[in-house]
Parts: sequence; C-alpha cells; structure tokens
Amino acid sequence: MDYFEIIGGKKLSGVIDVKGSKNATTPILAATILTKKECILDNLPLIEDVFRMIEILESMGAKIKWISKRKISIRNEKINPEKMDLEKIKELRSSILLLGSLSARFDNFKLYHPGGCVIGKRPLGTHFEAMRNLGIDIKHNNKFYNINAKKRKAGKVVLRELSVTATENAMMLATGMQGKTTIKIAACEPHVSDLGNFLVSLGAKIKGIGTHTLEITGSKNLHGARHKIIPDANEAATFLIMAVATGSPIIINNVCEDHLDLVLEKLREFGADFKISKNSIEVIPAKKLVAVSKIDTRTYPGVPSDVQAPFGVLATQAQGETLIFDTIFEGRFNYIGELQKMGAKAEILDPHRVLIKGPAKLKGKTITSFDLRAGATLIIAALLASGKTSIDNIYQVDRGYEKIEERLEKLGADIKRIKK
Repeated sequence: MDYFEIIGGKKLSGVIDVKGSKNATTPILAATILTKKECILDNLPLIEDVFRMIEILESMGAKIKWISKRKISIRNEKINPEKMDLEKIKELRSSILLLGSLSARFDNFKLYHPGGCVIGKRPLGTHFEAMRNLGIDIKHNNKFYNINAKKRKAGKVVLRELSVTATENAMMLATGMQGKTTIKIAACEPHVSDLGNFLVSLGAKIKGIGTHTLEITGSKNLHGARHKIIPDANEAATFLIMAVATGSPIIINNVCEDHLDLVLEKLREFGADFKISKNSIEVIPAKKLVAVSKIDTRTYPGVPSDVQAPFGVLATQAQGETLIFDTIFEGRFNYIGELQKMGAKAEILDPHRVLIKGPAKLKGKTITSFDLRAGATLIIAALLASGKTSIDNIYQVDRGYEKIEERLEKLGADIKRIKK
C-alpha cells in the first residue's frame, strides 16, 4: 500500500480549492435509485468512497456515463439488488444509505453489513426503527440484512438520535412513497439539506429542509433531475485548520461560510483571523496560538466530529491546555498515539475526552493513519514536524481527500506519494 513521505517545517502559501462534499455525494448517488429517469450530478469529488458507491450502483445495473471530469449521467431504469457487489459493500460505510432508496423501490432484497472507518460502535438501530415505522420489516444475521418492504407506508418517524444517515434513509424512503411522512429529531447538516434539495428536484415536496422536523410528500412517479453537489465543509475546515496550525496565509476557494460558523469562531479563539469573500476565505495567521479551554463536538451546527482530530493537532501548537470532548464517537482518538510518538503532550482521559498541552515541537516519525480524518490530521502534524515523516495506510485519506498530495505540493508542501 502507498504511503506519504513529508518533510515538515515549511510555511505554505497560495490558493487551494475545496472539492464537492463526500457526505452529500454518497447519499445523492443512492437517491438516484428512486427514479428510472436520467439524473445528472455535477461537482463530484474524485475520491475512493464515491468511486465505490458508483461501482455498487453499476454492479446492480445502473447505466453511468462520465460527461466531464466531475459530472455524470446516471440512469437506474433496470437495476437488480440481487446483483449487488458484496465486496464493495463491505468496504463502504455509506452503503447503508442504499437501505432507504432500495426499500422505496423493491419489495424484497438483501443488504450486506457495511464497512468503513472504525471510529466507534456506530449502531444501526436508529435506521432500522425509522424503517419499521414506515412499514419495512428487517431481519438480520451475521452477514446480511433481509429487507421486506411490501408493507411500506407513509407515516411519522421520531428518530432515537440526531443520526445523519438514518435521517437520509428515512428521507429517501418517504420520497419514493405516496402520502405525507413526518420525520422528527432529524439531522440538519448541510449535506442532509443538499440531499433534501435533490429530492425536491426529483419531485418530492419537502417542508423544513435545514431544520429538525421534515414533512415529506412523496411520489411513486418521480422524474429525473440535475443537481450540483455542495462544497465539502469538512475538507474546507481541514484546510483552514492546517493553515492556522502552520501559520500559513492560504486562500481557500469554493467554500460556504455559513457551513463553517462555529469552526471559524473556534479558530478565532485560537488567535487566527480571516478575510471572507463570497466563495473564499483567506487565513490571516495568528501571531501567537492560544489554547482554547474546551472543544466539544456536536451535531450541526456544532463543531463536527469529523474535524475533532485536526483541532487536536492544532491544540498541540497552542500555548496552554485544550480539552477535546468528542460527544458523538468513542473511537476517534487513535491519532493521539501517533501524535505522542512525534512529541505531542496529550493524555486520553476516557474514550470521549483527551487533554492536550502545548506548544510541542513535533518530530518526524513513521506513523499510521487509522481512519479518514485521522489521516488528514497526521498530514498536518507532519507538515509541522521537523524532519521526515512517513504516513502508512493512506488509502484512508484517499477515501475523502482528492489527490491531497498534489494539491498541497502547489502550496509549497514537501509531500510525496511513495509506492511500496
């Protein structure tokens, strides 16, 4: 497997563009199953998770054509879930998003246990309870789920928690049925809203997009749609934190400020400032990084759990102590051990909390990326460190960041992809 080799200690400068949202693209790809008509999707990020979802759809019989580098035409007129590529399902956590769209269109099918990052338990009970409230019968064993959707019906769903993917599955199922469905305690992240806007383009009537209560009037006769994927807020946040941590005056293009409100506020607390334009943010580095006493991740509009780890490496460079409290996942501190190898002063207090003391002079080491966001975090750490850092298991980074090494090289980073 490839690895990154990074020589750290360099200031970065220049412009970097944010690609389309990974977390919007995968559910929208799944949602194209709801219609037999052509859908055209633009601004797709060219990343492994998106490629895997496309391959899963193609394995079922979807006809997909690349119109241009980031635009596809997709037609799901003749698909068969029995032909689903099982190995691809095992690789992709987002494959659980097929549950809602396939339940709207097929009476019976099997869905194999999804794969993805190991960042905690991530139980699927909220998904299944939402589906059962809409008439879907789900039985499972150690390998797969048997879904019987013959008695699907519109109704009321009260989600057990603010689950993004459970909300999205319920939205897709509601869109593909006649009648009005109400979803309460719905997640309202920007990528959930982007899915909602796509479903409206298909012909659904949805009230409450961007709120915790959705009213969806669906249809069995949805039409095709054209849709442009929103920018990736998590990628934008990663680049913002990278610029602040390395003291680099980077301009980040193709961003939506409204999706980054609390991230920007936390970075201001660390001492950074910004020049914000319509579609770009220029980072004004801090003269001195000052620790933020506490960063706790929450569902939107809170600080996303996906940027908890980048904030962790930033905290190693700030004067004072920062408590990182991941309220959502209990397995997202794998990166701390790798930072400790590099010289970070950090103590894991329990599965949800870590205390980081700074500033620390990081030194290059051979380290491992355990999940997608940890991988991006370790790249930032390597850019900060003196000497050479090697990062293994970079497939995890490729799952969510498109050709990251080429983009960082243009900013002046000394980073190379090495093939074993």
